[in-house]
Amino acid sequence: MFEVVETGIVKSKGPINGTVKKGNLVLTAQVPKDPETGAIIPGDIETQTRRTLSNLKMAIEAAGGTLADVMLCQIYLVEPGDAAGMNAVYREFFQEPYPCRATVVVKELLAPGMRIELIATAQLG
Repeated sequence: MFEVVETGIVKSKGPINGTVKKGNLVLTAQVPKDPETGAIIPGDIETQTRRTLSNLKMAIEAAGGTLADVMLCQIYLVEPGDAAGMNAVYREFFQEPYPCRATVVVKELLAPGMRIELIATAQLG
């Protein structure tokens, strides 16, 4: 059985755990939401990516790791043209060697106004 990691980010209202851990393996899903209110942060892709990756950092640190422990990121974008802006901010949070990554363009994300969603896998230690 896995454990739910208390990240300090307000929990979703749906049947979702944002970050879980089993042994040294951490799985987390993050969106550009205010960690205190849960409201989606409005703005361009850079603003939303920065909030999403800040939430990711909070989640991984709460699990006992750092962003250097992230091995895989799956990123979902609504607009193909947002890739360049997302990549610019992504480089602020990750350096070589970058995690393995897939970036997918989708028709829409669940919350109105949300431009990015991210799933990450980290191996601590």
